Amino acid sequence: MSGLQLYNTYTRQTEAFRPIHDNIVGLYICGPTVYGPPHLGHVRGPVVFDVLRRYLEFQGFKVRHVRNITDVGHLVGDGDEGEDKLSKQARLEQLEPMEIAQTYTVAYNEMSRRMNVLPPNIEPRASGHIIEQIEMIEAIVNAGLAYKANGSVYFDVLAYAKSHDYGKLSGRILDDLIAGAGNEARELEGQDEKRNPNDFALWKKAAPEHIMQWSSPWGKGYPGWHIECSAMSRKYLGDVFDIHGGGMDLLFPHHESEIAQSTACTGHNPARFWVHHNMITINGQKMAKSLNNGIQVEELFSGNHALLEQAYSPMTLRFFILQAHYRGTLDFSNEALQAAEKGLQRLWNAAETAKKLPVSENSEYNITDIHEACLKSMNDDLNTPQVIAQLFEAARVSNSAADGKIKLDQVNIHALNELFDTWMVSILGIQPEKEGNDSALDGVMQMLLQMRAQAKADKNYALSDEIRNKLTALGFVIKDGKEGSSWSI
Repeated sequence: MSGLQLYNTYTRQTEAFRPIHDNIVGLYICGPTVYGPPHLGHVRGPVVFDVLRRYLEFQGFKVRHVRNITDVGHLVGDGDEGEDKLSKQARLEQLEPMEIAQTYTVAYNEMSRRMNVLPPNIEPRASGHIIEQIEMIEAIVNAGLAYKANGSVYFDVLAYAKSHDYGKLSGRILDDLIAGAGNEARELEGQDEKRNPNDFALWKKAAPEHIMQWSSPWGKGYPGWHIECSAMSRKYLGDVFDIHGGGMDLLFPHHESEIAQSTACTGHNPARFWVHHNMITINGQKMAKSLNNGIQVEELFSGNHALLEQAYSPMTLRFFILQAHYRGTLDFSNEALQAAEKGLQRLWNAAETAKKLPVSENSEYNITDIHEACLKSMNDDLNTPQVIAQLFEAARVSNSAADGKIKLDQVNIHALNELFDTWMVSILGIQPEKEGNDSALDGVMQMLLQMRAQAKADKNYALSDEIRNKLTALGFVIKDGKEGSSWSI
């Protein structure tokens, strides 16, 4: 038993996590629709589920992590109306859809790499699994839970709801959905084919000019958005697997439809745990084109955006994300990012200090207590803010030991260094960011500190103070100790 407790969106309860198969965890994450460069809204999910995967692996589980790439079937409107997002972008950029898909898949994976997100074990594309999607649609039709209409195939929500609880995941009541749909939905493209406005497309008939289309038992067309995840998760993880993750914006209609499709096909909810992270807002507002507050990740790293006061590093962004619980809203602002940047630097400085602590014969602090507190926090539904709070406690101990206020023996000094390596690097995935000129910078700083030391030895205190004051003004911290001076940023 892992001790991990996870909030299950499907049951609305925090439950003890136990994998279906001993020591093996099946993890499926909804990946991006690759029709544009990654933006700020794309970063939270990869980081949250990367930490979940790292923690499961830390506990000794073998994780099969599957994250899909949506490169066909996701229409501009989630309700089966509008143009395929990739086809639309391909037309605007005068490229093949697969060129668009490849360009932005590479960009998404490069963003993930820079943020130290482990690559998935399997990264299937919707366009590469058309056969599996067709087979699943045929099974749903044969079960009497889907119908054909003018070359398209729609899932029959009312027929399914006679014996299943449609809407349980998202908390939506079918009667309310039907009442709210009215006749307006039927006026949208293709909606008049549906028996009910809440039915959703499993397969869409393609117009002759549609760029992406395949042969099927129902004619030329392309799969609906939702069926891809049902088909690919089943192919690589089985009829029932451990964890399905994604953003809260996918609760309805995407994940609700996944559950309905898979249940219609196999008789089972495909995942035992449904885990959802909340959204990122910007200065208290949702990201929207009308507000002109969308920030691409590359703009965040370069600082090249009107809303940004400076550039922020990938690890600063990762640390910022993990300072909030994954189920809470995370509000982006320059002040919040700058505070995260300073806090992260404090932790790295303390981690470096821990490597050079003086050894005492006995210890006045038990570092194991911090490790146990970190375990307790992570087991409590991935409470990364509490883990970070414990790391700041470790930083306080490290700095106090360096200042001679706390005594630590060799065992606890070793445990302190292990704590930073295990929790910051291995589990939270926050790695030191090295610049190419680090060694040169250190050489220059050592030269300045030697000049300052010589000035003090010559009793030229004015020059000594001037060197320190100018370095401080540039953002350097100078610490004087028994064995000489050290520096940090």
